[in-house]
Amino acid sequence: MSIAQQRIGIFTKIVRAHYRSHGRDLPWRKTRDPYRILVSEIMLQQTQVERVEKFYSPFLRRFPDLRALAKAPLADILQRWQGLGYNRRALYLKRAAAEIVTRHGSAVPRDQSVLAQLPGIGTSTAGAIAAFAFNTPVPFIETNIRRVYLHFFFPRRRAVPDAALLSLIAQTLNRKNPREWYYALMDYGAMLGAARKGAKNPNRRSKHYTRQSKFAGSDREIRGRIIALALKEKHLDETALSAKLHTDTKRIKNIVAALLCEGLIKKESRGLTIAS
Repeated sequence: MSIAQQRIGIFTKIVRAHYRSHGRDLPWRKTRDPYRILVSEIMLQQTQVERVEKFYSPFLRRFPDLRALAKAPLADILQRWQGLGYNRRALYLKRAAAEIVTRHGSAVPRDQSVLAQLPGIGTSTAGAIAAFAFNTPVPFIETNIRRVYLHFFFPRRRAVPDAALLSLIAQTLNRKNPREWYYALMDYGAMLGAARKGAKNPNRRSKHYTRQSKFAGSDREIRGRIIALALKEKHLDETALSAKLHTDTKRIKNIVAALLCEGLIKKESRGLTIAS
């Protein structure tokens, strides 16, 4: 056995041992329903597990299947998304559901490349859906997985590209049960993230690492507040939004223009409202 094979063997034993003792009991791990897994993976994009746990089951009670979500008014979906952040994901989820209903016979595609073409999904989320819904052995990378491979295999190297990690992910992938192996990787990565804050966070050694900008006072915060106001009050305009949000009208107009372009809101003769 080569040194590389020995290292991989030790690595897999450590990750599996941690999972046996500390594996997380998460609601989306109790289902094989591709739709429910699709919902969980979109919710988990850039959002902490603890927050998603609060929204996942209530959301599914209101929208129990693809058809229910596809035909639901966007305002209804956004109302139940409030608190999850990144409202654009809710819009993409609705669009993805509609596309699956109309183009794929209401069956979530099994193929990663087909999944990646759906609105708001992309390669990584497509890989996660393929692995967790269909137990398909496809390499993919996300925050916790990236952290694990950087920690074990690149402890001193800087600016590590994802391509180097994906090669290792493919080599170490359990092809008989990729679903559980990815659960184990994510749980080990979550543990590392909790234990290693600040400069010790392995993800800082990724070539793709960027520090998230401050939320308070950001355009992201204002976008969310505009959506929240539009859900409560109809026919707002930029001047009213500027006054309510205590924000410069020019800045409000730029943010509103982006929301209009994305399809989250629409402009009617009497003002702005949530898109239909």
